[in-house]
Formats: sequence, structure tokens, C-alpha cells
Amino acid sequence: MRKPLGKARSGLVAALDIGSSKVCCFVAKIGDPSSNPLLAGAGLPSGSIRVAGIGHQVSRGVKAGRITDVDQLEASILNAVHAAEKMAGAELRSVLVNISGGWPASQTVGVEVSVAGHEVGDSDLRRVLDQWRHLEDLEGQDLIHSIPIGFTIDGTNGIRDPRGMFGETLGAHMHVVTANSGAVRTLSTVLGRCHLDMDALVVSPYASGLSCLVDDEMDLGVTVIDMGGGTTSFAVFFDGNVVYTDCIPVGGHHVTNDIARGFSTPILAAERIKTLYGSALPSPLDDQETIDVPPIGEEDHVQPNHVSKSLLVGIIRPRLEETFELVRSRLEASGFDKIAGRRVVLTGGASQLPGARELAQLILDKQVRMGRPIRVQGLAEAAGGPAFSTCAGLLVYAANPHLDTPRLAPAPQTESTGLFGRMGSWLKEHF
Repeated sequence: MRKPLGKARSGLVAALDIGSSKVCCFVAKIGDPSSNPLLAGAGLPSGSIRVAGIGHQVSRGVKAGRITDVDQLEASILNAVHAAEKMAGAELRSVLVNISGGWPASQTVGVEVSVAGHEVGDSDLRRVLDQWRHLEDLEGQDLIHSIPIGFTIDGTNGIRDPRGMFGETLGAHMHVVTANSGAVRTLSTVLGRCHLDMDALVVSPYASGLSCLVDDEMDLGVTVIDMGGGTTSFAVFFDGNVVYTDCIPVGGHHVTNDIARGFSTPILAAERIKTLYGSALPSPLDDQETIDVPPIGEEDHVQPNHVSKSLLVGIIRPRLEETFELVRSRLEASGFDKIAGRRVVLTGGASQLPGARELAQLILDKQVRMGRPIRVQGLAEAAGGPAFSTCAGLLVYAANPHLDTPRLAPAPQTESTGLFGRMGSWLKEHF
């Protein structure tokens, strides 16, 4: 079962990114907040994060973000975790995990409670943040995040922190993210078979945004697009919070499969061709450059086919165009396209394909930059690229235990202990 991140973490924490193409585990040390100015902004007041162990493995048993073989995924997780444990010199008991499958659903919920004209305090904030749970209609869904994105007092919007203010009613707009209960339970079972507890579950684009974005982007509005092997997930950040998340089941593996079908070549050869020669944009020299394509099912000594690079670009570009068009249509349908402004950050392993950034800029009609982890120290160059943004973001989430809820002072013990304490609490709330 998941355990809430109720207090700031110190010492070693572990993050596990379970994707369709790779399983990655980071073990990191969280230290003093003053030692990393990148984490000292208004949005992320945590300590420094220094990676002590890294392990990654080819992902098996996951397709389009969904678990398809528990035994194969268990083996991949165990290998990745063991490599990270060996490098860090520590044994892991629990991890923070991402979720990109299970059809994560994002919605904004408005709730309201009466404060009877007295000053708003921590207890009132707790009541309004818990109020939406009474409105739950989560049949077959598990709660992943409940993030307050704004408060109201007597209908006045735009309040970031209502404590110390006066009014009759206190309201909150909550960004609630849920996922399919079966997918969450299956993931928890696989981790249990690996003798690991689930500390927290984080949707992939939220984690990627935490590791790649600077504070100004979070405040002014930005869309983070995380292009993975089996899925492309995206999140909109505004006013320092994530306000919308979504996912489409199209990723880098679909490009590879298109190449394999188009050239009638094995999957491994198609992946190699995509990596070495692939591009989303044509160039004048494409017709003059030829690529050796081994035919499928033939012996190694058989002469390979020769195709021009322009044919390869003609296969890759339509699939990426479709991906970005799906993202654009989802954003427009959600109503968050305008809130996100004209800024996009592209990250994830599939985003490294040459020309992907320029094509995204053309289809989305926005300014696009490539994103990589910037809030984590100690990453080697090989593990510091866009493919590792989600795993690094899980560590940022671990270092900021109040990202999903505002920082509240501990409730006084007298409020919940003893008859007189309970009577005093009731009188304070109602009079």
C-alpha cells in the first residue's frame, strides 16, 4: 500500500521509473536546502538532491504503459534496483513510482465550507481540502493526486493562501488525478514481489515537469510533453501548480514498428536505423544517402536492401505529426491550451529524434525547447538526458512532500484528545 509523504525526507530515497522501453532506478541523498539554489524557489523549497546510485534495464512486460507480463516486469525491476543498490551501497525497502498507463484521468473539483466569519486557520484549510473526498465518485478509480490550485473566500478568486483572512465561506479548486484501480493494484503487486513498498505514485508528466521546468515557466504557463516508448503524456503547469494531465498511447515504439513494417526488416534493425539515420524533417541530401536494411527472416549473409533516407523520413514524419496533433486536440478540448501559453518543453527518450523539436513547433504553433533534469546533482552525462526526466522528477517530488497539499502547522494534540479538547474544537469551528 502507498504511504503518504507526510514529512520532509532526509537521507536516501529511491525513485523507480517503469516505462515501456526501460526500467530506471535512482537512489539519491537529500540534503540541506541552502546547498541547491535551484530548489530554493517559491515553488520548490526542498533540499539538495544528489544521486548516489543508478540502475537501468530494458523494460519487459510493459506495452503502451500497461503491464502485460508480471514475471518479466519483476525481473526487469529487480535487475535495475540491484544495480542502483550496488552503486549506492544500500538496500532499498521502498520506492517512489511513476504511472503512465491505467488511463490517468484529470479533473478540477470545486469545494466549499463555512467559516462563519472567523479568521481562516490551518484547521479550516484541512476541512476544505478534505471536503472533496465526500464528493468522491471514483468507481474503479484510485486517487493519485489531489492538488489545490487556488482558493476563494466569499466567491473571491485568485487567493493563494487564505490563512489570516476573514469571510463566511472558504472554497478551493482541487486538481484531482485518478487512475484505473486494476492497473494500480497490479503495479503494487509487482513491487511487492520485488520486496518493495510503494512510497508514492506520481503521474509521469508531473514528475518530468518537476525535474525540467524553471520557476518562471511553472508560474507563467507551460506544457510539458513527455515522449516515451509506448506513451506520450503531457501536463500543463500554471501559477506554480500542475493544473491538467493527460496521456495518449502513442510513442517511440510506434515509429520503430512503422519502420519495421515499411522496410520489412526486424524490430531490432528498425530501432538501429531510427537511432542512426532517423529524422522528422527532410533535407536536400536525403535522396543521395542510402541506408542498408537487412530483410526480415533472411540469413545474415544475404545482401541487405538499399533504400534512400528520404523514404525513412517519409515513414517517421507522419507518425510524429499524428502524435503532436493528438496532443494539440486534447489540449484544445480540455480548455487548458490558452492557460499553457505559447511555451512547450519537450522531454522523454523519443523526443531526442532529430527534427522532433522543430516539428512540434510547427504543429503546436508554440515555442518549444528540449528539457532535461536540472534539479538533480550527481547525474552522469549518460543519465542526464531527456530519457531520465521522469526518474529525476520523482526524486524532486520526494524532496518536496507538500507538493500535493499546502504546508500546514501540526494540529494541536488537544483538539483530538479528551472530551474537553473535542468540545473546544467544536466550539471553535462553529462559533
